[in-house]
Amino acid sequence: MSYEQRQRMYAGDEYYWGREPNGFARRALEFLPQSPKNAKLRAVDVGAGEGRDAVFFAKNGLETLAVDVSPNGLEKALHLAGEEGVNLGVEQGDVNSLELEGPFDLVYSIGTIQYLSPENRPERFGHLKEQTAPGGLHALFAFVDHPDLSPAPDLMEDEHLYAPGELPGYYTGWEVLHSRAFVFDDDSDGIPHRHAAEEYVFRKPL
Repeated sequence: MSYEQRQRMYAGDEYYWGREPNGFARRALEFLPQSPKNAKLRAVDVGAGEGRDAVFFAKNGLETLAVDVSPNGLEKALHLAGEEGVNLGVEQGDVNSLELEGPFDLVYSIGTIQYLSPENRPERFGHLKEQTAPGGLHALFAFVDHPDLSPAPDLMEDEHLYAPGELPGYYTGWEVLHSRAFVFDDDSDGIPHRHAAEEYVFRKPL
């Protein structure tokens, strides 16, 4: 999905993806470590869109940064945070060049890491890992290639599917707390189709 498409998609008053958090965001919180005394845990949502998951993290006491390429999406994320009575940091950025300032206790991304070009993945995952606190989590959702599925009609040239089981290869030495591979139905472009995906929660060694 191009920058222009995202800007158009997030331009209206309605929330394209809704206002309620994704189930994977709820799952990620189940694995978070306890907050140190008198300190808040920090989270970053890479590809936050209109902010539904980032706001959910903020509502659950995390100091949260929402990152997205779309200013319209970030504006709506701030609006949603205001309605929910929480503070939210925002930063416009592209996952292929984003420079974060950690440490973060949770790095979360859903629907975005397929925009990482394959040649950039080792360096980019390396950067995200470096900005993660010891014992911190990466909760990641990846679209994957599937031998029994045709390419989705909404797949863009700047989107790159992962090979099945590829993602854990970037997390050697990290504990896998959760993994799930699944296929789901979608009609986001008006044409019914199916996607294959994998989701993981990894924990950085202490």
